[in-house]
Amino acid sequence: MIDKIESLRVIPVVAIDNVEDALPLAEALTAGGLPVAEITLRTDAGIAAISKMAELEGFLVGAGTVHSADQAKQVVDAGAKFIVSPGFNPRTVQWCLDHAVPIFPGISSPTDLESAIELGINVVKFFPAEQIGGVKMLKALQGPYGEIRFIPTGGINVDNLGEYLSLPSVVACGGSWMVKPDLIRSKNFEEIQRLTRDAVQSL
Repeated sequence: MIDKIESLRVIPVVAIDNVEDALPLAEALTAGGLPVAEITLRTDAGIAAISKMAELEGFLVGAGTVHSADQAKQVVDAGAKFIVSPGFNPRTVQWCLDHAVPIFPGISSPTDLESAIELGINVVKFFPAEQIGGVKMLKALQGPYGEIRFIPTGGINVDNLGEYLSLPSVVACGGSWMVKPDLIRSKNFEEIQRLTRDAVQSL
């Protein structure tokens, strides 16, 4: 899973309102060169959207904004192949470990990283990336936590993407600039495909 995500380098982070948009969105992302998405549970359509995207062969769908072990079970049952949480919830992490589900829990401090190490997690979400120091903070963490790798998310766009990806500790970056809710709501999948392709070409 880590190798697959690292090969893609960017994970579109999606909040989707209508289930009917899930499959066209997955197809647009795939056509743009990013057959992957983190579907957040910020909307009521999240779990159903995961189910739809999981039907597309070759598409890697994960679940984000997962706050509990119960939610983790629901998204895995729906077809999610990986889980992302905004913070570090030991119970959620432990459920995923017990069920061999890849999880990237959110961290924002050395204390969070100590919790991750304690449970054997070595790839974490760095969130909210730009707001908590961005690339400078990641460089500072690389020293004492050289064994940890990061998926920065929050405030990342095509302009600062390269700076993050240049760090050896960064597996991939999460971003939503190519999948903005207004583009999805207006069913502008052609523009989503273009923005996705631009992101891939910038790597």
